[in-house]
Amino acid sequence: MVTPAPQGSLHGNRITALRWQNFLEKLGYAVVVTEFWSGEGASMLIALHAYRSHASIMAFHEHHPDRSIILVLTGTDLYRDMAVHDEVVRSMEIADQLIVLQSSALDSIPAHLRHKARVIYQSVQVDASNTVTSTDFPVIIIGHLREEKDPFCITRCLPLMPLDSKIKVLHLGMAMNQQMELTAEEYSETLERYQWIGELSHVDTLKALSQSRLMVISSRMEGGAHVVSEAIALGVPVIASDIPGNRGLLGDDYLGYYPVGNEVELASLLSRAETMPDFYSALKKQIDTLKDLVSPDREMQSIQELTTQLLKD
Repeated sequence: MVTPAPQGSLHGNRITALRWQNFLEKLGYAVVVTEFWSGEGASMLIALHAYRSHASIMAFHEHHPDRSIILVLTGTDLYRDMAVHDEVVRSMEIADQLIVLQSSALDSIPAHLRHKARVIYQSVQVDASNTVTSTDFPVIIIGHLREEKDPFCITRCLPLMPLDSKIKVLHLGMAMNQQMELTAEEYSETLERYQWIGELSHVDTLKALSQSRLMVISSRMEGGAHVVSEAIALGVPVIASDIPGNRGLLGDDYLGYYPVGNEVELASLLSRAETMPDFYSALKKQIDTLKDLVSPDREMQSIQELTTQLLKD
C-alpha cells in the first residue's frame, strides 16, 4: 500500500492507509505501507492519491501487468488535480478498481471509468460518546491549516456573533506554513472566543471532539473527511461547507450546510444551533441516523469483498 503521507503524520491519507492495513491484516493479508512502491513483489497494490502516487502505480503496472491495482481517490484528485494533471486520469485508467470515500464523488469520475468505481465509507472505532460538561457552547474545528480547508472562515464569523453568545472555538491542526501559523496565533490573541492549539494526538483529538457541542468543517474541497466520520461516530452535530465531499457523507437533506467561505451564513447557523434547541436536536438526530455508515464492521466487510473479488479475478 502506498500513500504520499509520511510515516508518523496525521494526514487523512496516512490514517486511511493504517486503518486499511489493520483490516487487511485481520483478514489474513501481509501489508506493507510505504510512500512509494519499493519494487518488492506483492500480490496487489493499493494506492492512495492518483496524482502523487502515479509513479508507483505506473511502475507496479509495468512490472506486474497481471496483478490488481486498487486506487483510493482523494479530494484533491477529484476536485483540483484532475483538471490540470493528466496523470490523475491515467492512474484511474490503469487501476482495476477505483474507491471513493463518499457517494457524491462518483459524479466527478469520468463517465468511461465509473463502471469500476465503488464507495467505501471510512469507519471510526470509538469508546466514548458525546459528553459535554462545559457551561459554554464548545465548538471544534479539526484540520491542518491550509487554503483548501478555509481555516479562518470561523475567525471571520466570530465577530458577527451576538455579544451574549457563549460559543468558544477550539481549533486543532498543524499550520502548513509560517503565515498560517502567524495568522492563527494572532486570532488566538485578539479573539476572546477562539483558541488555536496546533496538532494533538489522535486520541486527544477524539477526546476534544467528544467534549464539543458542534464541529465545523469549512473546507473548500474534501474527498470525504475522516473527521466528519468521527463526529458521526461520537454523535457530534456538524456545521459543514456545502461541497460534494460533505454532502456525500451527511446527505443532501442535512440541515447544517452553509455556502463555502460565507462567514455571515456560518455565523447564522452557529447562532441557531446555540439558541434554538429544536434546530440543534434536528441536527443531532440526523447525525445519529448515520452511525451505521461509519461502522468498522461495515468498512471491513467492504474491503474484504473488494480484495477477494480482485485476487480471485
